Amino acid sequence: MAGPGFAVIDFETTGLFAGGHDRVIEIAVVHLDASGEVEGRWETLVNPGRDLGPQRIHQIRASDVVDAPSFSQIAAQLVELLMGRVIVAHNASFDLKFLVAELERTTSWFSTDFVSLCTMQLARDYLPGAGRALADCCAALDIQLDDAHRASADAFATAQLLAAYLQAEDQHEPWQTHLDSARDHSWPVLDRGVHEWMPRPPYTEVTAASFLQRITQKMPEYAGPAECLDYLALLDLCLLDRHFSIHESRELVALAEGLGISRTTCELLHLEYFNQLTRTAWDDGILTDEETADLVHVGDLLDISTATITAALESAASVAVTALPEANSPASGSESSDGFTLKPGDLIVLTGEMSRPRSEIAAVLVGRGFTPRDAVTKKVRLLVAADPDSLSGKARKARDYGIPVVDEIGLERLLR
Repeated sequence: MAGPGFAVIDFETTGLFAGGHDRVIEIAVVHLDASGEVEGRWETLVNPGRDLGPQRIHQIRASDVVDAPSFSQIAAQLVELLMGRVIVAHNASFDLKFLVAELERTTSWFSTDFVSLCTMQLARDYLPGAGRALADCCAALDIQLDDAHRASADAFATAQLLAAYLQAEDQHEPWQTHLDSARDHSWPVLDRGVHEWMPRPPYTEVTAASFLQRITQKMPEYAGPAECLDYLALLDLCLLDRHFSIHESRELVALAEGLGISRTTCELLHLEYFNQLTRTAWDDGILTDEETADLVHVGDLLDISTATITAALESAASVAVTALPEANSPASGSESSDGFTLKPGDLIVLTGEMSRPRSEIAAVLVGRGFTPRDAVTKKVRLLVAADPDSLSGKARKARDYGIPVVDEIGLERLLR
């Protein structure tokens, strides 16, 4: 796997400052041989152990990286991919700073005198007059750049850019000098481990079907009305922002298993929750457009049948309330929970990069009588996160304390 050749890299990161709190969250490597032919491509998400920064740029969700390896777990494989090769990147100083910072966290010894090239800097010679951005350089050579700010796409486009530079050069000696020097660089020997690289998955929304299959079918079942109400109460909290985070789906599975609730009963409880929501929406005899959209969305999240959702939209009376076995059903006439509401004076913490400045959201909270706080303690009532699956320290502590975590949409619902 070692050279001779080029290793084109691209990192997606939580921010711009490699030596500080920011971390790598996605890595891509493309191998080119000495003539510019592609030899292999690799990519993986990386769990940074913190929030993901400006997610609107890289479009990586916290749920995507929850089960991804940490940098230290894939560092040995990365070193193997770079060993003996010229490291190439577009705006290489940025990627190399993060490479050095991450490797220095992983190993006590690391030499930084590796051989590298920057396709942005080389563009001054090979693409005079073109812009510095990768998109500008690619456009000048009619190189397709799809999914910008996805490491695999940016690395492959950069590899094509380098290949074009190689083909445009009559003399091979300058490139060969770099290739020869790269072979002499000494890399650290790291424990390789057995951690698989995990490419970014396609977007999928977490629904009940994705976690119900992890709940055991118990025969006989030993859960009773109290256990069912506990499950409904947690379901109510999980759906405050009309979104199932990975952490919430795991909490529901763990609770069902711990309480002895079977998969079938969970499905019936989901239907009961939906029916209660329907009855509430129809209490005034009118179903607004907003209520209609909400019922459809919750029904989809709970994997309620299309027929049931359609009936709910037509009339509350036409929704068939499925009866649970008497020993397992919630108390007659009871609601899924007492309902989560915010009260004046409640402490609320914000985390992550929101669509609006945190100071603006905090001012709204103060105006409504709530108390924004910077730190999560057991007295905090709610954590509002840019991403409900946030890996920030605040989010981890909130989950440890059982404090609900919602996104901005969830906060707006609660304020209404």
